Amino acid sequence: MGITARGIGLLVAAVVLLGTGFRFAYPELTLLGAAAGAAVGYAALVAAWRPRLTVTRHADPDRVARGEPASMTLTVRNAGRLRSANLLAEDRCGERSVPVPVLRLRPGRDTEVRYDVPTHRRGVVPVGPLRVTRRDPLGLVALARAYGAAVPVWVYPRVHPLTAVPRGAGRSLDGRVDGVPHGSITFDSLREYVVGDELRRVHWRTSARVGELMVRENVDTSLPRLVVLLDNRYRAHPQRVGGVAESFESACEAAASVVTAAHRADLPVVLLFAAAEPTAPGAATGSAAPGTHDEQTDVGSALGPLDRLAAAELSDADEAVRGAASRLRQDRLGDTLIFLTGPGGRDDLGHVGALRGAYPSVVVGVFGAAEPTPPGAAGLVVVDAADGAQFAAEWDGVRRW
Repeated sequence: MGITARGIGLLVAAVVLLGTGFRFAYPELTLLGAAAGAAVGYAALVAAWRPRLTVTRHADPDRVARGEPASMTLTVRNAGRLRSANLLAEDRCGERSVPVPVLRLRPGRDTEVRYDVPTHRRGVVPVGPLRVTRRDPLGLVALARAYGAAVPVWVYPRVHPLTAVPRGAGRSLDGRVDGVPHGSITFDSLREYVVGDELRRVHWRTSARVGELMVRENVDTSLPRLVVLLDNRYRAHPQRVGGVAESFESACEAAASVVTAAHRADLPVVLLFAAAEPTAPGAATGSAAPGTHDEQTDVGSALGPLDRLAAAELSDADEAVRGAASRLRQDRLGDTLIFLTGPGGRDDLGHVGALRGAYPSVVVGVFGAAEPTPPGAAGLVVVDAADGAQFAAEWDGVRRW
């Protein structure tokens, strides 16, 4: 509960009048002070009344690409039985407030408001809760309460269609790495039998030795395994317009395009951030969502990685690329590495180039650079692009994986 400036003035006047009236025996001043105090007390009681409101929201849709339209429908219902609601209300939508008329709302009736959700910036846009302010007729006391839960609207990076797919590499048992034009199934490991496994995959010799059924796990060694490393450091994206690093937004669009294309082609892909834990505040719209603290996410569907890209923020961890390169060298998560960075990340291409022994194909996307990257930098395939659309066009033109 908050008392307004008018209420504070009236309360001070009540104390002064009561004190003066009692001290000097002026009943008129005492009566005025008592009336002023009673008015403040009445205002507090009126403002403290809590209306019974039911708030429901519906986002249409709740997950969109950057720049696509999205709307929110808010329904406020008076669940009370006796009194009409006559309130001041506003809904929180990202960084702005939307007024909601709740005037003379009768018991059992509802009012509906529909407004557009801003999608010009990638991120998680929190919508809500509804903030209802209750005031007394004299404007002495104001009490604000929150109704309903906040609903997030996910604004994903734009996805550009990609048609080209890396060839992949086949690994033989003697350590050779060869390009494989045709599919091949290779033994990978053994695991315990579970209900539903085919009996023809049971490895009987091992099962007899360990005393329980063991089945073979096979992998298709010809399928390319993509690893997307997104450079989310401040120093990699130094140029900003209105607080937004457009080179980072373009890199996010490229990452979303690669992940979506791999998902549609049923290819295994892993999405990583150079700085796994964003620490710089206010770098992107919304707050860090679940998934940004994980170091890697195996893509079973495109939903999880796109959520991570929507919530990705810039970090001030300048040495993150070196640490990420060290982890990639040890883990060997795939055979095709795609490194997406900005103009400030070209100084670290040497760390990425050192991964060519572990990853036969390494492609680097540099966004927003004023000058093209020198040809053959660190022996890598470098794609210079101004935005995500140009990256998609250049990607489809790459002939050397």
